[in-house]
Formats: sequence, structure tokens, C-alpha cells
Amino acid sequence: MIRVANSPCSWLAPDFGLDGSSPGYRQVLSEMEETGYKGTELGHWGFMPTLAFELRESLKEFGLQLPGAVVPVALSESGAYEMEIDKVLKTAGLLYNAGFEDSFIILADEAGSAEERTNHAGRITEEMAMPEEDWKIFAGRAERIASEVRRQFGLRTAFHNYCGSYIETPGEVARLMELTDPSLLGLCLDLGHYAFGGGNPVEGIKTHYDRIWHIHFKDLNPRIDEEAARNNYDYFKSVEEGLFCELGKGSVDFKSIIRILKEKDYDGWIVVEQDIFQGMGSPKNHALNNRNYLKKLGL
Repeated sequence: MIRVANSPCSWLAPDFGLDGSSPGYRQVLSEMEETGYKGTELGHWGFMPTLAFELRESLKEFGLQLPGAVVPVALSESGAYEMEIDKVLKTAGLLYNAGFEDSFIILADEAGSAEERTNHAGRITEEMAMPEEDWKIFAGRAERIASEVRRQFGLRTAFHNYCGSYIETPGEVARLMELTDPSLLGLCLDLGHYAFGGGNPVEGIKTHYDRIWHIHFKDLNPRIDEEAARNNYDYFKSVEEGLFCELGKGSVDFKSIIRILKEKDYDGWIVVEQDIFQGMGSPKNHALNNRNYLKKLGL
């Protein structure tokens, strides 16, 4: 059974650290429930309660499950990586202790940690790729995190492709999957990021289906995609200009993707994400429109 969740980043992008303009977590959870979602991701650390009992009771109040938590780690930087392992394990411990033992740690290379990649998101060239000698180090760090999460808490880890990071293009997603243990590290395929990174999301689903443990439904505004390339926007400017639009209003072929998922009996969560900033409309209205769109497609 495919279950549909949303993410706090759809409510004035709290995952970008804009807490001053973001609604509180109770309002976000309430509006998720009202607009027809069955779950939420955790959001950045501190947005929702960080005590397991409080988190469990808050979600229970609104009838929501917690399918996962995105945790960005600068995997290409030795010092940052070593410091941030504790952040991942702290998040995994919260999920586990709150009773969400089927939740995923959704690991991502942190957008913004590499200046060149951030400045050229959506137009990455081969010259901007990770050096060959660093690939195995990067993959090994991702596997080490996944191994520790499993050993200490029994949770699974899926890797999130992310523009503005070192795993953006279809080739980079494929290379990371080739270098990592499929029983240890799955893939959280973000459709909007995959499209902005130069990929065809339908082909991405087909190519990587056996590694996909979790999916983010995000659409891409082709007009902003072209504008970002023309004006050399960095990743954050592209998002601020409205790169990720309501589902069904962009270039991602969700109808075909849902058909494939149903044909393959996908039994997991899809998480709607629409990163928005102040002045980009009502998060609740966007969430409702996105949910209604998916209902028309049979979800």
C-alpha cells in the first residue's frame, strides 16, 4: 500500500533555517492532517519535539506517522563528517525511542557545503565532479553511517540525491549506488532534484527501483529551471524563485511514475515536498492542491 506524507519543508522551508518565518510545528501537523496526509518527516532538528515521548504524543494527537528524517551531512569534508555522525545517531535514537522503528534515516550530502556545486546547481559539468580518488571515501562514509544506525537502533538508511551537493546528476546517483552495499544503503529518490540535476525521473524510477526504499514527490518548474541557467542562480536562489512548484504544474511525469509504482507493488511512503519561502503563497493551500492532485492520480 502506498502511503502519502508531507514534509515540514513545505511550510515556509523551515529546513532552510528560516525559523522566524515558519509556523510552529503544531500548526504544521494540524494542517497536514486537515489536508489529508497520513505522515510527516521530522524536519530539521529542533523543529519538532526532541524528547521521544513528546514527539510520539504530538504525532498521535494528529493521527500522523513518521516515515523518516532527512539528515544532511557534509560527507566530502573529513572534519564535518566526523562531527556530524553524532547528529545522525541522535536523530535515529529519537525516531527509535519514539516508537517509529520502521522510519528511515534519509542521509544527504549537505547542500551548500561545496561552494562550486552550490553555485552551479542544475548545470553541473564533469569538471565539477568529485575527484575519482574521493568516491570510495565518500561512499565508505555513507556506509559507515548506515551501518552504525542499523547496529545501534535497527533503522534503515536511504540516501537522498540533492542538488547543490556532490550527488546531484543521474551519473552521480548511479555511481554511489554502484559503490555501496544494497543491503545497507537504499535510495530516497527525490524526483524534483533528479530532474533539476539533468535526469528524467521516470527513467530514474525504472533504473533504480530495486534500490528505492523511499520517494520524495517534488515537481520542477521548467520556466525557473531555464531562468536559473540563464541567470546563473545558485541553488538557494533557484528555490527562492519558485523552482519547486505544485505537483502537476511542472515537468515531472507523476502519472507515469505512479503507474510504475503500482505495477511493481511499491509498498512504502511517498513524501510530498514543495520548498517555499515567505511570499510564495499559502503552505496549507499548496498542500491541499498537491494532495488533491495525487488523489486524481489514484493515491
